[in-house]
Amino acid sequence: MALNRVRVAKDKADFVKALTESEGKTGPFQTYADVMVFAAALGMRRKKRVPLEAISKREPSPISLEVFISRGYDLVLKLMAFLEENDPQILSPFDADFEEKRAVIFEEYANGGLEVLREECRGAVDYSDRLLLLLMSERERDNQLEPDQEFDLTRFLN
Repeated sequence: MALNRVRVAKDKADFVKALTESEGKTGPFQTYADVMVFAAALGMRRKKRVPLEAISKREPSPISLEVFISRGYDLVLKLMAFLEENDPQILSPFDADFEEKRAVIFEEYANGGLEVLREECRGAVDYSDRLLLLLMSERERDNQLEPDQEFDLTRFLN
């Protein structure tokens, strides 16, 4: 693994590019990092963690963790790793092994999320519209799980 980088699966590289703004095209996301964070969150939500096989070497090449940090996404990587491992040690900023483990967890959830997105967007002309429908259906799924339930702060006070 390239230390300090988040890799994109080769079979998803063209899809990641299609989801971003580039060369006069308008995609729903500005950067590859934005796509990866959205996909990782979706992958974790759907419990779809898929190891990477072949890695994209060209566009998009592995993305520096600095890009994620500059956009405030480093917290997402840490939170996902903590939720996955349930070990506060994984949050250590001084241990390269933990940093690499956080990146791998994030990459695998992003890869799983990209599989979900690719399936959801199959045949779509406008990815933005399809993503909006996906978000609306996810919200509806939440509402079906907890119909008309009031937010109750007391459950956090125990």
